Amino acid sequence: MVAGVEVTPNLVLFGGIASAIAICAVGVVALNNPVRSALCLVVNFFLLAFLYFTLNAETLGVTQIMVYTGAIMVLFLFVIMLLNLGAPLVMKEKFDLKKVAGGFMGLALLAVAGAQILPGLVGFTHPKAVEGYGAPPVIGTALLTDYAYPFEAVSILLLIGVVGSILLAKRRI
Repeated sequence: MVAGVEVTPNLVLFGGIASAIAICAVGVVALNNPVRSALCLVVNFFLLAFLYFTLNAETLGVTQIMVYTGAIMVLFLFVIMLLNLGAPLVMKEKFDLKKVAGGFMGLALLAVAGAQILPGLVGFTHPKAVEGYGAPPVIGTALLTDYAYPFEAVSILLLIGVVGSILLAKRRI
């Protein structure tokens, strides 16, 4: 027991996956090569799906892999390769105070977020298991009954985006 929390194998697995997600997220932002940055994002999406699996949300995990890792990241990598983006030329830069100030502000934001999140986790107990949580019939019923209007609004927005991208990509004759 560490600080009043029982350390279980599930908690260790969750912590390991969450740590790897944080490291990959830093890699997405920190790497200069866009291909490597996109590959870090792919690994991040896979790890997020595994995190969903540890939370017994299998449908959400499979959707994460199929939609984000499969479709969206293939599109990102295709655009990066199509535009032939390589690593930028590394030139010797002089000292920039903005980068240091940005780093301190980022750490301050992390401290504020941690101060807001950590006290709520102190007395946390596991919630009761909900019957059928994450199962496709439950998600489908919720989407088509309680959330029908937002679901249709999102589908219309996606349709507008597809039509707009087709119109933008169409070559003028």
